[in-house]
Amino acid sequence: MPAKLSVNLNAVALLRNRRDLPWPDVVGLGRIALNAGAHGLTVHPRPDQRHIRFSDLAPLRALIDDEFPDAELNIEGYPTGEFLELVEKHEPDQVTLVPDDPSQATSDHGWDFISNHNVLVPIITRLKTKQFRVSCFCDPDVDETQIIAASEAGSDRIELYTGPYGSTFDDSDAAENALADLSHTAGFAAKYGMDVNAGHDLTVANMPGLAGAVDNLLEVSIGNGLIADALEFGMEGTVKRFLSASGWPTT
Repeated sequence: MPAKLSVNLNAVALLRNRRDLPWPDVVGLGRIALNAGAHGLTVHPRPDQRHIRFSDLAPLRALIDDEFPDAELNIEGYPTGEFLELVEKHEPDQVTLVPDDPSQATSDHGWDFISNHNVLVPIITRLKTKQFRVSCFCDPDVDETQIIAASEAGSDRIELYTGPYGSTFDDSDAAENALADLSHTAGFAAKYGMDVNAGHDLTVANMPGLAGAVDNLLEVSIGNGLIADALEFGMEGTVKRFLSASGWPTT
C-alpha cells in the first residue's frame, strides 16, 4: 500500500498571518486538498502562533468530521502542558511529538529517545489513554538502541526526519546514502513493532526514491514543498501530483 498523504497547512497559515485578513483560507484550502484525494491534514500550532493559530484547530476538526470522516487530523508539536491541552480539546487522530525549541524556525532533528525516556513515557501514556495514535519525530540515522527506547516509551510510530534526504536534490550519491539511512532506521522500527511516517522537504521529485527505499512507509506529511508547488499548479493539481509520486492512483 502506498504511503498516505497528509497535507501540512502551516505555510498557508503563515501567508495568511502576514495581514489581518482571512485569506488565504486555511480551512478552504484544506477542503480542496481533501477533495483532491489527500488522506489527512497536518498542523503544528507553535506557542507564538506564527502560522497555525489555536483558533484554526476547531474548524479543521469540524471540516474533517463533517465532510471527510475517513480523513485524519494530525497535530504535531513540542509537548508542553498547553500543547497537550490543545490536543485533548481538539481530538486529533494522531499526535506527532517533536523535540523543538519554541524559537526554532522549523523542526530540524528528532528525539534522543534514550535521554528523554522519562520525559516521553508519561506524555505518551497520557495521550494513549485518550486513544490518540502517537508518532515521535526521529532522526534518519539512529542506532537500534534509540528505536528500542522509542518502542519502550510507547510510541506507536516514528516519523522519519527527511530533511537531510531533501537537501540532496542536486547530489545523487548523497541521496542514495540518505535513503540507505532512512531504510535502515525504518527496518529497526519494523523489528520493534512500530509503524513509519516521514516528513520534511519532500517533493514530487524525491518521493519515489523514498517510497522505494522505505517499504513500510505508511504516511508522509508534506507542507513547504507542496504549498510551493501549489503556487504553480493549484492545490488540487498539486495534491494529485504528490499522490501520483507516492504511488496512489488519482482521478
